[in-house]
Amino acid sequence: MKIFFFVLFSFLVDSCLSNNMIMRTQSMRDGDVIYSEGKRFAFGFFSLGTSKLRYVGIWYAQVSEQTVVWVANRDHPINDTSGHIKFSSRGNLCVYGSVNGTEPIWSTDVLDTISEPALVAKLSDLGNLVLLDPVTGKSFWESFNHPTNTLLPFMKFGFTRQDGVDRFMTSWRSPGDPGLGNVTYRIDRRGFPQMMMYKGTALWWRTGSWTGQRWSGVPQMTNKFIFNISFVNSPDEVSITYGVLDPSVVTRMVLNETGILQRFTWNGRDKKWIGFWSAPEEKCDNYNHCGLNGYCDTTSPDKFECSCLPGHEPKTPQAWNLRDASDGCKRSKAASICNGKEGFAKLKRVKVPNTSAVSVDMSITLKECEKRCLRNCSCVAYASAYHESDGAKGCLTWHGDMLDTRTYLSAGQDFYLRVDKAELARWNGNGSSGKRRLLLILISMIVVVMLLMIMLFCFIRRRRQANRHKKPPSTFAPSSFDIEEPFVLEELEDKSRKGELPLFELSTIAAATNNFSFQNKLGAGGFGPVYKGVLQNGMEIAVKRLSKNSGQGMEEFKNEVKLISKLQHRNLVRILGCCVESEEKMLVYEYLPNKSLDCFIFREEHRAELDWPKRMGIIRGIARGILYLHQDSRLRIIHRDLKASNVLLDNEMIPKIADFGMARIFGGNQIEGSTNRVVGT
Repeated sequence: MKIFFFVLFSFLVDSCLSNNMIMRTQSMRDGDVIYSEGKRFAFGFFSLGTSKLRYVGIWYAQVSEQTVVWVANRDHPINDTSGHIKFSSRGNLCVYGSVNGTEPIWSTDVLDTISEPALVAKLSDLGNLVLLDPVTGKSFWESFNHPTNTLLPFMKFGFTRQDGVDRFMTSWRSPGDPGLGNVTYRIDRRGFPQMMMYKGTALWWRTGSWTGQRWSGVPQMTNKFIFNISFVNSPDEVSITYGVLDPSVVTRMVLNETGILQRFTWNGRDKKWIGFWSAPEEKCDNYNHCGLNGYCDTTSPDKFECSCLPGHEPKTPQAWNLRDASDGCKRSKAASICNGKEGFAKLKRVKVPNTSAVSVDMSITLKECEKRCLRNCSCVAYASAYHESDGAKGCLTWHGDMLDTRTYLSAGQDFYLRVDKAELARWNGNGSSGKRRLLLILISMIVVVMLLMIMLFCFIRRRRQANRHKKPPSTFAPSSFDIEEPFVLEELEDKSRKGELPLFELSTIAAATNNFSFQNKLGAGGFGPVYKGVLQNGMEIAVKRLSKNSGQGMEEFKNEVKLISKLQHRNLVRILGCCVESEEKMLVYEYLPNKSLDCFIFREEHRAELDWPKRMGIIRGIARGILYLHQDSRLRIIHRDLKASNVLLDNEMIPKIADFGMARIFGGNQIEGSTNRVVGT
């Protein structure tokens, strides 16, 4: 019966190549291409750049920029166009270097597992080339089980015991040479699973362990926007799969030859790949940057990023003072952590140390984990295995030196380190005497603050009374947008509910800006630093982050939120939302790639780009924006700080007036006003 179906299937298929498959009796020559059913991917011969070497592989068919995602003969290129692809007598798909070649330069090489010759090689819309029996649907081999330098959506990554396949990525040698490179990225199944990147045999970067929703060392990772992430950790399988929630999103993860893992999304409008995440990204990402028993923290740029874990001290203080942490840290001499008087120092937002040698028990709670660690003198630390799942569960315990620990501004997880009583009191500041001292300090601070507030209230009241006698009242119209009005989160939430101003979560902004990395920093002003970001839908944004030391910045923040969210015009910069969380206050704008007008006017190398038609267009655009502010908007606005650096240019050189921190509202019939504040440049 099976032979009948095979004959029938072969009869129905034309002798030439099918659209998305190669038949058992067919072959492909250089120049032939097969496409997946939806024409998302193509399979055939290709060259890279100006090279004449020919490779066989899979690439995006609907992307204008050549983007190869899988290569068959990566170490055995063909020197000319005489190569061809066909099935061997045993049913393997093979690549030959010439028409008359008898020995393949590449093969699916599954002879030992095929009981009958495979009939077709089919390319799916996921980008997976599958060797299968079209009658039974049984798969004998697939390219997804043999990734090169690219991870596609729905590609399983990791180990499955049933087929014995360990799926991992290997970089190309160079952008023009897809040969086997020096960088690998794979799941380490020892202890508690984590992803490891190696340069040669040296460990280069580690993701941290799985927390239930993400890797503890990848705070930007989330499954709320683009991905539906599936992680499996069982005796028979340790794997992770990234599925896309929106099938129209074209995305890929690439391991490049320099040891950088990058996530790209295709921007169909601009016809280019947008990179919105990469790792390792900063010094603290480098494996074991602070040595044994040290941890890395980049939240204070002016300080040395390395510190010893609680209860530890530098092995070589001289090197540590020179900002060399390679020797790491050791237990403090006076520390005693097994006398019944010790406890655990809690570190928050941590990428926990290397879990290759941890003890794992998924059946107990975090509290039981603490008790187990206390009973074992060799246990130096513990943490929850899946702390972001539905209820923290599982227990991880460390029994030796701790490697590659760091902290984050957001995400990460709690980590509990065993220390003696004295160190615990120092770390927590909550010993019995410490509690009394802290209480006294708090009471004193409250009293002082109350006295200062009373004095300030009296001072302001007297000054206002004096001003009423010395000068006429301000001619500015009273407004609910006065920047002296108390500014509270409830007001922002009300604006968000009305659709006036979306609120962004801090984790979303941190992910978009690579955790506010230096590479994403565009500049800084009186408000604070400005970062470029890319949301996980590919949209580019600019983020103004209020500096804690900026008195002017707080007023600007209040003013911009209350004013610019009410304004909509082609020649005004568009605010997309804001973020007020913890101590962070940020404004999110549309990103304008050509920066500000002063970059073109005052820089010799860019001045020639502004011909007279462009200059006139910019002048008209600025004039239209000012006319809107002064006459046509719902609120009559005086900018008060208009200059070339506050005029931004989009990719079409359309000007947009920005920075409304100094702006004021004018009454409808007013022709002048007074203010106590010196503004402008």
